[in-house]
Amino acid sequence: MIKFYQFGNSVCCQKARITMSEKGLQWEPIEVNLFRNEQYAPDYLKINPKGVVPAMIHDGRAIIESTLICEYLDDVYPNPLLIPKDPYLRSQMRLWSKLVDEGLHEGISEISFSAMFRERLRNSTPEEREVRFRNIGDPRRRDRFKSTYELGTQSPFVLYAVANYYKAFKAMEKALDGHGPWLLGDSLSLADINMMPYVARLHYLGLLDVWTADRPAVQTWWRRTQALPSFIAGLVTPMKPQEVEEMAKHGPGIRGELQELVAQVAAAQAQFQPVAA
Repeated sequence: MIKFYQFGNSVCCQKARITMSEKGLQWEPIEVNLFRNEQYAPDYLKINPKGVVPAMIHDGRAIIESTLICEYLDDVYPNPLLIPKDPYLRSQMRLWSKLVDEGLHEGISEISFSAMFRERLRNSTPEEREVRFRNIGDPRRRDRFKSTYELGTQSPFVLYAVANYYKAFKAMEKALDGHGPWLLGDSLSLADINMMPYVARLHYLGLLDVWTADRPAVQTWWRRTQALPSFIAGLVTPMKPQEVEEMAKHGPGIRGELQELVAQVAAAQAQFQPVAA
């Protein structure tokens, strides 16, 4: 039996649960409450020294990092296959993984924090805030966290988030337009699954169309994604009603500011001129 250490509305945990659901696997969920700092408990840090979720125990061994967990699962349980056998397509799949890990993951953290968690942190005591800041071991992550807490959508990290999503949706539209129904063609792959939670979070915040209103192929992909049984089982069903309500309530509050940032990014992209060799 797989032991899966998770936090219900974590995008990284959602990614791994969709993968397990797509493969028809059973697992034992073990909740790690991030708001109670349970990810820093000594027993959990022995499993995942980074103090983040998810983590997975399989055959008595720990596997961490959601992207690596998904690839591990595909190696161990290859039916259905989610990593293409073709070397070129496999390289393209991993480009989508890099796009998520190197841009969208930080991006959705900043957007979610601006919309919801910033207000929650403001309502906490100074001592509670200090504990939260102190427990972030990565200095770069701590700087992002503090910047977004202090500046909200005016933080440069939110602008970076908006720009990363703009590039991602532009790439998705190009990949899907006339080539779908999935990012690598006919078959669902980890390229799609990696993207799903990061698109879903914008959807639940009521912000997705800020980026996708003029991207019909992405809209079609999203409708197809929402109908997948593995998406429903791995992402939709585990969410608590209060989490859905909180996202729907607070997301629209930053909609206008994000629209302005998207317009800035689009204008900058339009002015970009490649340098001739």
